[in-house]
Amino acid sequence: MGTLSLLLPVAVATLRRRWTGFIGSFVALTLGVALIGATGLLVSTSAGLENDDPSAPSLKKLLTFMAGMSGFVSVFVVASTFAFAVAGRRRETALLRAVGATPRQIGLLVLGEAVVVSLAASVCGVVLGLVVAPPFAGWLVSQGAAPRGFSVDIGAGPLLIAVGIETAVAVAGACAAARRAGRVRPVEALADAAVDGRVMTLGRWLWAVGHLVLLAGVLALFATMPAMMRRDPQLRDPQNLPVFSLLIDVMAIVAVALFAPLLIPPLVRLLTLPVPLAPGAVGLLARQNALGAVRRTVSTATPMFLVVGLTGTVVGSTLAFGEARSLQSRASLAAQYVVEPASGATLSSAAVRDLRALPGVRTTTVRSALLAGLDLDGVNSLTVSASSGTIAATVVDGSLATAWKLPTEAGSPDRLSGATVAVSGALATARGWRVGDRLTATFADGAPVSVTLVALVRTPLSTAEVLLPYATAARHLTGDAGPSAAYVSTGQGVPAPRLDGADGVEVTAAAQWGSADSGPRARSDWIAMTAILGPALLYALIAIVNTMTMSTGDRLRDFSVLRLTGGNDRQVLSMVGLEALLTAATATVLALLVTTGTQAATLMLINRRVLAGGSPLSLSLPWPAIGAAAAAGLTLALVSSLLPAGLALRARAPRPAGARQ
Repeated sequence: MGTLSLLLPVAVATLRRRWTGFIGSFVALTLGVALIGATGLLVSTSAGLENDDPSAPSLKKLLTFMAGMSGFVSVFVVASTFAFAVAGRRRETALLRAVGATPRQIGLLVLGEAVVVSLAASVCGVVLGLVVAPPFAGWLVSQGAAPRGFSVDIGAGPLLIAVGIETAVAVAGACAAARRAGRVRPVEALADAAVDGRVMTLGRWLWAVGHLVLLAGVLALFATMPAMMRRDPQLRDPQNLPVFSLLIDVMAIVAVALFAPLLIPPLVRLLTLPVPLAPGAVGLLARQNALGAVRRTVSTATPMFLVVGLTGTVVGSTLAFGEARSLQSRASLAAQYVVEPASGATLSSAAVRDLRALPGVRTTTVRSALLAGLDLDGVNSLTVSASSGTIAATVVDGSLATAWKLPTEAGSPDRLSGATVAVSGALATARGWRVGDRLTATFADGAPVSVTLVALVRTPLSTAEVLLPYATAARHLTGDAGPSAAYVSTGQGVPAPRLDGADGVEVTAAAQWGSADSGPRARSDWIAMTAILGPALLYALIAIVNTMTMSTGDRLRDFSVLRLTGGNDRQVLSMVGLEALLTAATATVLALLVTTGTQAATLMLINRRVLAGGSPLSLSLPWPAIGAAAAAGLTLALVSSLLPAGLALRARAPRPAGARQ
């Protein structure tokens, strides 16, 4: 306790005198607390709420994944930034060891500095989180992803959790770097401070290998889907496959990031193979700097890797699932036209009435409903629990055959009328149901209705796995339960229904349905992707500027030495720019590797569990999105490294070179 009381004032004094060396850590932590705190407030406020649009994703799931993605990115960046800040002071740490400081004292000093920075940044992060949360809630409402009137309820819980998580990560990252410096023997201190030694420590090896094994196990489980998992409706439901694909994507990114110190040096050597043949020493210096300071290269490459990797994996998965849903839906569509609202979530009653009044036209409308349970003979075989949530159902008003041509495994979909139900064959197999069984459907209003299972079908992603006739569900539908779409078939010689404009609807031919990015489900996909990916990407882009500025600021002495040995300003700036380009290129290559792997895993899941028996999707990367992310990251990396380097070079060379460390 006495040692801590002595070192804490030293830590405060160090921060006061060298605040520029900690500004990057402060910014990263402030933004991290704000990001997690704001998303946490939105998640806590959304409890028990759902959006009005049945084609939109679940509000709770959307906000939960947004919070998870934001927390994942901020934790990675904060840990890397704090470790980099401590590693950048190895000369100072080495000198302390040389004059007699013990590893414990160095650890306590670094701990005190991290705690002081964390406390200051947490206060700023909490204030910033309170500022940004309401506008984001308003954006969700304007996009139809949240119900009207949704706003943020201020509570201390999410903010305290954000502060606790980010502070713990910052302290852990700082202490890990301090332990590495503290293990250096005093006689080796100055030599160890020159270049990086072993960067893949035993602890990192254990984390990396363990995480890789866990990733392989999770991927194998979702690919094979054993009986134990099929009994859980949330795990087995193909509609939830994008959620688990996103989980696999994030786990793969973590695995590659943990192996980054092992992967980056070979990539740097590969990307700089022509450098020794080029005239001049600028390229060679940039190459050797990247290889000699692997920790610095890893820390500066991590935000860029996250930007490109997350963009490629999330956008790629969204496009793949959208294409799979479109192919599957069009293949199972029996109607000639699909009528959907031009705006809003449901068709107006006037539009439906006009459709049904058209001569020679058969119309089937569908609605979305939520069930609180679906039981067999009073046995809770598919009842809501804390883990499973509500059960989605598609309510069919009209002939099922008019809308879809669903492959039938047992029974007959034509019998879906009155007190009946049809379910997917996979759901029936998982629960042990057979055609003819009596089931009790419990609606969201709490009313139970006895129904007979009349058909086992293969349902596409555009419908739920439970199909109910409108006559059975009509009295139990809550809220704005108008039809979300109408499926229309016309006889020979009957023209397409003309309801555009005046009735506020869009009429799409079957061959084009689901292929346009402006479709309701496609719009919902992109809204969800923007909400999940946007805050995390914005934070990672800011982190690129932060880490590159920190890296350049810690090298002022190196720049002065180069100028004293004959280098001019243009050569120094060229070296800095080449290093930034090399870092961005290395991070992009790593991101392309992880994107290719995750996209292949996503397609395997889609082809096995969504398009089984149909034409499989082929591997295709979202090159426009990847290119835009890489260009944005590279631009920020160049600006944030060249600008501070140019400002530093205005100083006379001898001053920084002779400055005290």
